[in-house]
Amino acid sequence: MAKDSSDPAEGNMFSAMLDAQARWTQMMLAPLATTGQRDADKGADDAPPALADLQKWAENATRLQSMWLEFCQTHAIEATSDMMAGDPAQWPAKWFAMFESWTQQLPFADPAEQQRWWAESAQLWQALMLPPGDQGGEAGATSPKLPREDRRFADPRWREQPVYALIHQTYLLLSERVEAMVEQLDNIDPAKREQLKFATQAMAEALSPANFPATNPIVLDRIMETRGDSLVKGMQNLLQDLQKGQLTHSDPQAFVVGENIATTPGKVIYETPLFQLIQYDPSTEKVLSVPLVIFPPWINRFYILDLNEKKSFVKWAVDQGLTVFMVSWKSADASMKDVVWDDYIAAQIEAIDHVRKRLRQPAVHTIGYCVAGTTLAATLAVMAAKGEADKVKSATFFTAQVDFDDAGDLLHFIDDQQLTTIKGLERDGYVDGRYMAATFNLLRGNDLIWNYVVRNYLLGEDHTAFDLLHWNGDVTNLPAKWHRNYLQDLYRDNLLVEPGRLEALGEAIDLTRVDVPTYIQAGKDDHIAPVTSVWKLTEHFTGPTRFVLAGSGHIAGVVNPPAAGKYQYWINEDERVGSLEEFRKGATEHPGSWWPDWIEWIRSHDDREIPARGKRKPGSGKTDTVIEPAPGRYVKTR
Repeated sequence: MAKDSSDPAEGNMFSAMLDAQARWTQMMLAPLATTGQRDADKGADDAPPALADLQKWAENATRLQSMWLEFCQTHAIEATSDMMAGDPAQWPAKWFAMFESWTQQLPFADPAEQQRWWAESAQLWQALMLPPGDQGGEAGATSPKLPREDRRFADPRWREQPVYALIHQTYLLLSERVEAMVEQLDNIDPAKREQLKFATQAMAEALSPANFPATNPIVLDRIMETRGDSLVKGMQNLLQDLQKGQLTHSDPQAFVVGENIATTPGKVIYETPLFQLIQYDPSTEKVLSVPLVIFPPWINRFYILDLNEKKSFVKWAVDQGLTVFMVSWKSADASMKDVVWDDYIAAQIEAIDHVRKRLRQPAVHTIGYCVAGTTLAATLAVMAAKGEADKVKSATFFTAQVDFDDAGDLLHFIDDQQLTTIKGLERDGYVDGRYMAATFNLLRGNDLIWNYVVRNYLLGEDHTAFDLLHWNGDVTNLPAKWHRNYLQDLYRDNLLVEPGRLEALGEAIDLTRVDVPTYIQAGKDDHIAPVTSVWKLTEHFTGPTRFVLAGSGHIAGVVNPPAAGKYQYWINEDERVGSLEEFRKGATEHPGSWWPDWIEWIRSHDDREIPARGKRKPGSGKTDTVIEPAPGRYVKTR
């Protein structure tokens, strides 16, 4: 089990890496700083270029030392108390300690394996360090062909200098051999093997030579080119992230919710302590009589479906003539310490009933995204048990799971050890959303962690403006009790698919009672809700289903507007298909977005239209009281 991160003697890989970088920087710049300061003391305003360079190095060395010392002094007391309270800045210590405990199972002492490593290392050394002519290569060759390729080392500087070629090729060799060792482990539970594979991959990604300034030629060149300015900017970026306890992916000043993201016009027409309900203004003269209620995941902000006009699913749906309602969940705080799954299920039913009553409609279309889709499945089962299934005309599921037997990489975090770790992160009845963001980032460590460590900290680059990454970092807090139960009951124990094992609002949950028409979308490359897992919805519901496999993953597979002309989707029209393998064999590929297929499916269930007037235009009448303009307060609450 991970050690208490409040122990000052604990080995923290992330902190050790930062400390090593700070020490290396100080060691590298100190001589130059001393020389520069000595010469500057003699100097004149018209110092020669060499002296000006030394003065620049001295200035930057002094700035780096001052920034680091000031940060350490300012936060020394805070850090101790924060670690005791579960400060999000300490998540790497907990995760890496957990990974290290997993990797202790590897047979590093196997003599035969060690001999193979030495032999391959010797061959690699010989290939990289001997002159091209001695290797039997072509005359005039500038560098040998490298046996392993990786996009982290695509820059020519990793190949042009033998020492850096040797460093990164040795790293790739060792990473490859360690992964092979995991595959070869005998007498180990398959789930544990997958967990160990994930852990070794995460550790290998963290230890890449690209992540350390002394072994990254691009970083060294940037330092020399800028005379240390890049290190100063990188240190500023690092300290800012340490203060907020979260890695920054996008320019934090580039986007403002309600101003240049989440801008589709609408009004908040209802709210509870758990959610606000937004109704969007119609953009067509007539609208479909059956409204649409969207339930986004409460682990993220709803505006992933309303990033901007070109990407917005909300705006597109409104333009198709749908009256769209969006649930905006409140980010958890201490007042929500007793919130459990029943509350989210009750909230979905409350939203459905409010929309039905407001528009005087007998039923609504619904969408559930990710965990809100899992909850929507339970909601439909509860409504069926209550005899209220006819309140929902159709249900659409975006990358949602109900059967967690094959739930992907997140299963690596759902055993007793990890659950104990997560429980230790709770405070005041909720889990800080930065922990969840860190976990999802770890699932794609190279892309979402180490790429930005290099860019932001080592190269000192400015943050770019990217709306999707801004949303990704705009985290929400989670009710601790429900989050823990969700991981245990669904991910670990997979109870949702066992009729009667779970209950909500006094009703046993039985998914086989869900017989409303369902549209099920999965992402081909989804690592959070794998297609093999999403497919299983078709095996538990008893009503008519339409399964659509979309190109890309958990986000881009969903947010793919037709105008973008990106990706593709697959549909198998044979209603007798009984397995995902059969679906794939007989599926037809269609270019572009699956959204037009979905709206056609929606219209097939009820295409009646009515004028867009009265309460179809929120706040337009004297008697239609609204709370505030969209996107509302809850989405802005931290």
